[in-house]
Amino acid sequence: MFLDEPPYDDQVRALYDADRESDGYVNNLTRVWAWRPDVEQAATQARATVARDSALTDADRAVLVAATAAARGDSYCSLAWGRRLASLTDPATAAGVLSGDTDGLDPRTRALAAWASVVVRDPNATSGDDVAGLRAVGLGDREIFEATAFVALRLAFSTVNDALGARPDRQLADGVPAEVAAVVTYGRQAADEPSA
Repeated sequence: MFLDEPPYDDQVRALYDADRESDGYVNNLTRVWAWRPDVEQAATQARATVARDSALTDADRAVLVAATAAARGDSYCSLAWGRRLASLTDPATAAGVLSGDTDGLDPRTRALAAWASVVVRDPNATSGDDVAGLRAVGLGDREIFEATAFVALRLAFSTVNDALGARPDRQLADGVPAEVAAVVTYGRQAADEPSA
């Protein structure tokens, strides 16, 4: 990352300990957000609030994040959420969403991926037809709002990571399905050494 390590205090220690407990190492993106643990917590809470009581499934949210990351050119979130989407569906679906090759995907996945892509690339280019496409695959207006808010929040998170040089952790890059790794050819390259 482009920033130095933040001063080590109780809040930073808590972030790092949580990563070590869940992943076995401190994620590079956590080192970025550790400069303001309160902001990281607020961002996490905002995403959790959108997901709470939503009819969007875990797979729906994984499609939205993977498509958002791909449209943004964010390799870190593409690898992380490509792996998650592959575990919730299958590696071919994850690779299709990440590559933009959605022809073989089910209509709901295709519509959500398309929506995330247009919201990321040019939110002023969305149309009533795009929203009608989401309704046609069973999303109500509340879910369409939630999907849009989720994309916007993920985009903000990715922007901070990318702008400040967070490289995908070597462990993450080495742990994704081959289909996912093959299509994530954009963004920052994975770290050369494993994260500690």
